Amino acid sequence: MQNGWLLLVYKIPSEPSRYRVQVWRKVKATGALYLQNSICVLPAGRGHEQELRRLRYEIEKEYGGEAYLFHAELLGPPGTLEELFNRSRDEEYAEVAHRCREFFAELEEETANQHFTFAELEENEEDLLKLEQWYAKIKRRDFFGSPRSAEVAKMLAECRARLEAFAERVFAASDRPETKEGVRERP
Repeated sequence: MQNGWLLLVYKIPSEPSRYRVQVWRKVKATGALYLQNSICVLPAGRGHEQELRRLRYEIEKEYGGEAYLFHAELLGPPGTLEELFNRSRDEEYAEVAHRCREFFAELEEETANQHFTFAELEENEEDLLKLEQWYAKIKRRDFFGSPRSAEVAKMLAECRARLEAFAERVFAASDRPETKEGVRERP
């Protein structure tokens, strides 16, 4: 699979600092890893090369910096960079897993409190959508198949299943008659 590596080396003026932050975000969005300050690496490939060429251009033309893009070969030890990429993705997947557990807890709390409202359902649907989109972004940057990906995919499926069960409770609650005071009776 491996045809070498793309190495981006750059320097940006220290002020304004927002330029450095903008470049850092763009580098991270590509899935590249920082080997050291202002030195990042991506697996070689046409799409990655185009992204880094575009970023190199922006660094020079928009941010007043210098940037160099290299096609490189790692001389050893084998698998080192792939392991670094997987560790980086594992950290990202771990954060999504943590948020999935928070999602489970939120649904459990709302269920325990019998807070079966459409507003709560909508809020939880939005939260799950954000988690799924976040996972999809990480998955696109998961060039070497981090082992945590499958675990988090299962957790997201469980989030979806629990949300559907919660939605059923919301719809059931909305079908109940109201009491004299206009408040729905709890099951």
